[in-house]
Formats: sequence, C-alpha cells, structure tokens
Amino acid sequence: MQPTKPHAALLASPGMGHLIPVLELGNRLVSNYGFNVTIFVLQADDSTAQSQFLKSLHPTLLNIVSLPSVDISSLVAPDAQVAAKVAVMMRESLPALRSTINSMNFRPTALIVDLFGTEALAIANEYDMLKYVLIASNAWFLAATIFFPTLNRKEEDEIIKQKQALKIPGCKPVRFDDTLEAFLDRKNQGYDEYVRVGLEIPMADGILVNTWEDLEPTTLKALRDSKLLGRVTRVPVYPIGPLTRSVKPQVLGNQLMDWLNMQPLQSVIYISFGSGGTLSANQTTELAWGLELSKQRFIWVVRPPMDDDVSGAFFDVGNGHDGTPTYLPDGFVSRTKNVGRLVPMWAPQAEILSHSSIGGFLSHCGWNSTLESIVNGVPMIAWPLFSEQHMNATMLTEELGVVVRSEELPSKRILGREEIGKMVRKIMVYKEGHGIRNRVKELKYSASKALSIGDSSFNSLSQVANDVNSGLQFLKSMPQGA
Repeated sequence: MQPTKPHAALLASPGMGHLIPVLELGNRLVSNYGFNVTIFVLQADDSTAQSQFLKSLHPTLLNIVSLPSVDISSLVAPDAQVAAKVAVMMRESLPALRSTINSMNFRPTALIVDLFGTEALAIANEYDMLKYVLIASNAWFLAATIFFPTLNRKEEDEIIKQKQALKIPGCKPVRFDDTLEAFLDRKNQGYDEYVRVGLEIPMADGILVNTWEDLEPTTLKALRDSKLLGRVTRVPVYPIGPLTRSVKPQVLGNQLMDWLNMQPLQSVIYISFGSGGTLSANQTTELAWGLELSKQRFIWVVRPPMDDDVSGAFFDVGNGHDGTPTYLPDGFVSRTKNVGRLVPMWAPQAEILSHSSIGGFLSHCGWNSTLESIVNGVPMIAWPLFSEQHMNATMLTEELGVVVRSEELPSKRILGREEIGKMVRKIMVYKEGHGIRNRVKELKYSASKALSIGDSSFNSLSQVANDVNSGLQFLKSMPQGA
C-alpha cells in the first residue's frame, strides 16, 4: 500500500546522545513538514535513563517502536569499546527491523539511521526507500570518521605508532591526543566497526549533521568540495542543527527545580558527565573538594566511581543510590547542603540548563550536552572522557572560545581540588568568565538564527523534506503493484 503523505522511519542507537537528536528530528519532520514518522529504538532495560526518558514523552506525535533487546555477550570481548558494543547491538537488531518494516501497512518513503545504524541502509535498498545518515555530532567528527578509513597502512602508522595528527583535507587536523580511540588499536573490535561505519556513511543519499553553517563553515566547505574531502563524502551534506530537546513548562513540586527557583541569577554551576561517563574514586573525591573550595552553588549528577572505565555507566544508568553516597568525602554532604544539590545518576538536563539560575556547566563535552549548553547561553568547563569528546573540547576551546579547560587532559592525570576550584571560579566569578559568557551568547543567537525560516539549517532540512516528498510523488505515479 502506498502512503498518502511522506513517511520517514528513523533508527536510533542506544544512548541518550543518539536518541535525543533522532527524536527531535522526528518532531521537526512532523511539525514543520507534515510527515508521518516512525522511530525505531533498540529496547533498553527499564532501569536506564533511556527508558525513563521515553516514558516521559507520551503522549507524542511520533510513533515510537521498540525493537527487542539483543544479547551480544558472545559477540564482543569483555574489554570491547562502547562503539563496538553499540555497533554489534545494532547489527543484531536488523532482523527485527526488517520484520517490523515488512509488517507495516505501507513502507516508509525514507529511512534515516544514526551513526551506528549504517548497516540498515541495505534494508532501505530492499524496500526502495531513500536513505540518509544522521550524524548526531558535528561536521569535524564526520570528517574524521569518513576520512580515516581512506588512509593507507603507512599513513595509519604515522598516527597510531608515531602519534602524529590526523590531517584531513581542508579541515583542522586532529591531534593525536584527540584522535578517536577506536582508530588507535587495530586489535580492538571497535577499530573494525568504526572503519566500516566510516566507509558506509557515504553510501547514503545524503548526510544530515547536527551542526549549522556559521558554526563550522570551513569544515562544511571541505566536505562539499570535490577537490578536498568531498571526494570522500560523495553525497550532499545537510547541516540541520542544532537538534536539541525542547523544554516543557516546569512542573510544580519538583524539588530540584524549586530549589533552583530560589537561587540568584546565573549563580549555580551544573556538573554532569553525560549518560555514561564515570570518574575514578580519587577523581570523584578531588571533584567534591574542588566544588567545596570554589564556594559556588552547584547541582552535581553524581554516580558511583569506576577506576578502570570512563564509559562504565553507558549501558547501566540505573535509578541511583539510596541515601547519602558513601564514596564522597566525609561530611561533604552536610557541609554543602545549603549551597548544593546531588542528583543520583540522571537529571532533567535540558530543563536545568534552560533555568536562569544556571551560570556554568562542567561537562564531558558530549555533543548533545554541548549544544544544550550553547542554545541556553551557558559557558562550560571542558572535561572530556571518551569518544569524540576530546575533539569537541578542543573545538570549543580553540575555535569557539566558550569553555575553560584544565592545563592537562583529565585522562592523563588526576585533576586536583585546587585546580578544579579555580576553574569553577573562573567560569562563575572571574573576569575571564564574563568574556566566555558573552561569546556563548553570540553562539546562542547564531544557533537560533540558523533554525529560523529561510536560514541555513531550516533550508537544509527543507531540502531533505522536499526530496522525500518527491520520492512519495514518484511512488504515487507508479502503477499499483509495481
């Protein structure tokens, strides 16, 4: 059966950083272009932040379909990187995706997959759908992801063994310390999966990126130039960002938000390491002391420390602990009870960052968190942990100037309490923080402008919508049963 209006199917990988942009894209396709939208989400455990978040969405204009959870325990090594685990999970979910699409009353006109769903592009081909890849991160990350797989062995060795920068045609080089860890260990399963993804992305009909023209003009130009990176990209690149979650009106009776309402303007720093980031026990202790030494109000999304895995909570974001965390310094909670709030495991981040009392964000620099901070005009302290977060932190520091950063990477050593306290005061109190705050407000305006009718991101998504609609009209022109 043929659809009566454009119908897009979106496939989201596990993790809030993937899920939120996919959902927001779906919302825009429904609200702005009248699409029918089905979003396929790989089912997660009921105790995870992802499940809590999905439950909070109903009622919704989107048709959200949960794909059954998959067991990958026999398919990945215990020490496999997060990227490898997510990629394998997505691969194992393909039969369920194909079966679900096959059982629909009419097939979608287009399939949009995120980074780790590129193997599903083959299913789009089976059903004659247009196919797109949504990069939930920025254009610089896209450039690195699709360019690295084109290197020969000698060029790879220069990066991996000699620790040289990844030089991308027409783009800022990625220095060794910022290089995606998946590219640095050929023996790790993550290497093979990421290389495959990088090769498959250009097989789509177009690439949607969660950025905007004025934020990354040089990189976007290189991605489109056939003499530069465009020879690798080969398909249109559509910057459609920022894709960030819309904030609902505050619900009365929420203790955290009620506390925020009582704090002075821009007086609270928010601390969160994303849905999966973890710190070591020693680093958690130093962060607690640093916050106390800063003498600033704070909200800290705190989770149990892990000494050997900075992404340890990615697949295990539970409902949190009961009572006072035992891993914080003795007396910390009682000494800071009048100026701080601890939130176990997960918090309504978009609502917090949009509050007028928030004056700074100590962040892991995941791209979703970065954009939520920018669209709310909140300056950041960069504390990258894994994946492309190091690239993001470098961009935010050296190109955009909207963060304070430690002298040495947190991955290289334990950041001490004095340095942490100084960074917090720098962003919240010192004159340097005022300049950063002004710059992030400029980016806030730039982001809002890009989404305005007739501006860059609005026009990019409109072009995609027009192409999908043209595909629908082509289907309607075909004889029934063709």
